[in-house]
Amino acid sequence: MLDKEFPIEEIKRNMNNILSEPEIRFCGLIDSSGQLIIGDFKKNIIPFETDKRRRQMFQELAHRVANRKGFDANLGRVKYSSSRREKVVMMSFPIGRYIIMVTAEPGVNIDRLAWKIIYKLGKQWSEFQGL
Repeated sequence: MLDKEFPIEEIKRNMNNILSEPEIRFCGLIDSSGQLIIGDFKKNIIPFETDKRRRQMFQELAHRVANRKGFDANLGRVKYSSSRREKVVMMSFPIGRYIIMVTAEPGVNIDRLAWKIIYKLGKQWSEFQGL
């Protein structure tokens, strides 16, 4: 469930802008329990995982993001996290109680893409994350 003050319409526009990047496969907003709030694959992309496996992946991601918060006081907040797999790059961007999850083609430059996504997330991301 979304917070009343959460700017969902603006986040949707920003996510559509992210999804328009050629190397992006998927962009979704996940809540702290691992439920997909909004998001989808780019047209003509065939997912590697079933719906059930993706739900498990979202739940695991939410758990990992929550665990990382324990280090925020000394190390600072996580701006993004990423993993490069053989078939896909997976990235997560914490935004308040939510997470923007992005998957991209495996050959991308992770840092360049991450900062492009942060820019596209815009004002909301910087307000929630203290940029």
